[in-house]
Amino acid sequence: MSTADASSLCGLALASTSQQFGADTVLLNASHSHLKQQFSEMRFSQRASIMRVKEQLQVKTGTAVEFMQLQLKDPDGQTLVGALEDDRLLGFYSPVNGYWLHVIDHNPNSLHVGGGFEDLSQVEKYVMSEEDYEKRSESYRKFKKTMMANDPTWTIGKYMAVKSGQDVPQLPDGPVIDENYGADFAKDVRVGDRCEVDLGGKRGVVSFVGRVEGLPPGFWVGVVYDEPVGKHDGTVKGKRYFDCPPGHGGMVRPDHVKTGDFPERDPFEEDEDEI
Repeated sequence: MSTADASSLCGLALASTSQQFGADTVLLNASHSHLKQQFSEMRFSQRASIMRVKEQLQVKTGTAVEFMQLQLKDPDGQTLVGALEDDRLLGFYSPVNGYWLHVIDHNPNSLHVGGGFEDLSQVEKYVMSEEDYEKRSESYRKFKKTMMANDPTWTIGKYMAVKSGQDVPQLPDGPVIDENYGADFAKDVRVGDRCEVDLGGKRGVVSFVGRVEGLPPGFWVGVVYDEPVGKHDGTVKGKRYFDCPPGHGGMVRPDHVKTGDFPERDPFEEDEDEI
């Protein structure tokens, strides 16, 4: 493909995105001075003030607005503006899709420093002994045992789907023993794809496709969710398959994963319509 053709395709993609989200909406990625986690394709209105943009980023990063310095970078990481001014509109700086907003946390007491929010080994934990857990009159373990006695195919996902009135996907009769189970769906899933998972509409990024030791045979898709709605940090049965913050990772059967244009949901999206 020639450079001209590539430029034309890029222009068409950007034009399509602008039409989909509105002429004043821009999709920007975000990073943080103390966090490994990055936030992709966040939606911002170019008519929003930088203060408003910082408020959106505070929800994602946890850094208070008053301690936040915001930089604008191009896709190659080159700093275009070292400090965005609070009273300026975002559009003043002419950002385009794919640019980066980099948050610098100036809070001297920030809990982010040293990986305070990402390294759980620094957090003192309460651990209940097996003996004490078994003594509890009500527990998830006992609840699960009761439910599976009535329905051997019971899962918490199936239970939540029924509770919310959603259609429950039909599971194969008996245990899955096919080593290639899900292969037809898995071949269309690629690491790096944006995706949405059935049973809740959780969104994230595909980070693994393949078989998983310790789980039923067949193919699995590892997803890093945008929000902490997962079950782990990319480690399953003691083996790491991908990296993500604790509670953001999940393994899902390929037939429950849809890939495509599923940008990260913006909690301020409805408010921005009023700007």
